[in-house]
Amino acid sequence: MLNRDMSAPAHAAAKAERLAASPRQRWLVLAVVSGSLLLCGIDLTVLHVVVPSMSVDLQPSAAQLLWIVDVYSLALAALLVTCGTLGDRIGRRRMVLSGFFAFGFASAACALSTSTAQLIAARTALGIAAAMIMASTVAIIRVVFTDDRERALAIGVWTSAHSVGATIGPLLGGLVAEQWGWSAVFLVNIPVIIVILAVGIRVIPESKNPVPRRWDLASVVLSVTGLTGVVYALQRAGEHAGVNAMILVTAIGGAALLYTFVRRQRRLAEPLLDFSLFGERHFTTATLCVIGCFGSYVALLFFLTQWLQQVGAYSPLRAGLALMPLAGANAVGAITAPWVSNRWGNRWALTGALSLFAIAYAAIAAVGDTAHYGMLLLPLLAAGYGAGIVMSAGADSIMSAASPERSGEAAAIQETSFELGAGLGIAVLGTVLTLVYRTGLASVPGVAASERTAVGESFSMAEDVTTHLPAPTAHAVLNAARQAYDHGFTAVAVIASIGLAATGGMAAVLLRPRTVGHQGASD
Repeated sequence: MLNRDMSAPAHAAAKAERLAASPRQRWLVLAVVSGSLLLCGIDLTVLHVVVPSMSVDLQPSAAQLLWIVDVYSLALAALLVTCGTLGDRIGRRRMVLSGFFAFGFASAACALSTSTAQLIAARTALGIAAAMIMASTVAIIRVVFTDDRERALAIGVWTSAHSVGATIGPLLGGLVAEQWGWSAVFLVNIPVIIVILAVGIRVIPESKNPVPRRWDLASVVLSVTGLTGVVYALQRAGEHAGVNAMILVTAIGGAALLYTFVRRQRRLAEPLLDFSLFGERHFTTATLCVIGCFGSYVALLFFLTQWLQQVGAYSPLRAGLALMPLAGANAVGAITAPWVSNRWGNRWALTGALSLFAIAYAAIAAVGDTAHYGMLLLPLLAAGYGAGIVMSAGADSIMSAASPERSGEAAAIQETSFELGAGLGIAVLGTVLTLVYRTGLASVPGVAASERTAVGESFSMAEDVTTHLPAPTAHAVLNAARQAYDHGFTAVAVIASIGLAATGGMAAVLLRPRTVGHQGASD
């Protein structure tokens, strides 16, 4: 037994040495894993600009629309650590290649969906496949790149691939949707994933953890069902503009399951997610900063595209182009974050960047006008730059707050925090928008009760109802829907601004320097 355990790492090391002798193969591995991560990032945001046209075809309710958009990131966040643990046990190459295959299959299922339920299920499968891919790619890079400097460069490329994908997603979606329709945004994944799979089979080496952590199925079930219950209750509350017994029971049940999950992790010798790391103040604060910032950023990408198209009558391509200043400033913020942190420290870098993001959101709420895009330009640049600094400095603070021997566990929480933030940001702020839209929708004479109920479901349903109404009434209904959606977007911006300002204040207070002799990067 001892010899077998000792031979496993030796075998892995021998494989790594053989691969290290082939630079071409190493960089091909990086191209494969980074390309797959680029696709995962694209699918986080590519759907944002095609929601209006997709809604016309599938007619989802407000809650169903939110599920279509954020079930991908929620599934990814819920299963990222689980898939990493399984990959360590069954083989990371096997896990990643299976993820590639599943990603292509799920993309085809999304494109061929003819109902809301089918698309939600397919997007869930896409999120699971993305978790399978993302969970093991960084471990593969660490095995393949044995030189420290090469490994640092490779991890930098790998890290930026997901951000670049999320940034270009709306523009790519707009370009493709205008030419071939909303379903084509998923079909573009298939030829790329076929190439990635074909090359990956040839170049990715197999590697396992010789002493894998225990995989706890009960923890997986508790975390997934608990998170699903809470998000479902939240979205249903927004859809019904209130809380009933079923929503309350679902919310309490989901929260109880999540509480049980946390308690179980604290008791297990080998937990799925090690919550003891959250006992470190800087680690917890930095994680909350990342969740709040990335959730607000992805929500801005999503709701801004809807607002521009549904209130401002932008085309999908024009809406995607309108987001490019935001995305470009985000990239600049991420690149300059190390300089900002070195100049003022992570504490004030995070505080200042979160405050800038909050001010930008407030400015969008105050001066936002789809007819005058120029007034939005400066707030969008500020929002992108502030968010880019927080994402980079926050991730660095998470890793710096953990001891070196626990860097793997910290990295898992860091990756999960980004995806969880994306899912919760759209879920929470989307519920706010739905609630304000529904309660603020003005009555229009000549519209039947059943038609008014349909108009209150979503803006796309309002557009569908107007096709059966006389022209003056249809015009009045659309104006009322645009006004209600505009108010909803403003409410989202105000609430996000308050949340970001509160998070910035928390960073200023809780990221204060440690006692002498224990100062770190967060000081």
